[in-house]
Amino acid sequence: MHLTIEIEQEEDGRWLTEVPEIPGVMAYGKHREEAILKVQILTLRVLADKLEHGEVPFDVDTLFSVAAMGLN
Repeated sequence: MHLTIEIEQEEDGRWLTEVPEIPGVMAYGKHREEAILKVQILTLRVLADKLEHGEVPFDVDTLFSVAAMGLN
């Protein structure tokens, strides 16, 4: 899964970031880097919540591989 961060500066100087692939994931920051970090954190929280509720919009198996270690 690849997510896009869209960013723009508001008239009041704040930066607004959004991840369009996940509706409602938006964050503001005083600085560009702050806004990007906040939207990344929010995105991970939203995806974790969706995963817990079985609502993940992508195949989680593509993110992880399971290595068998020390099986008895």
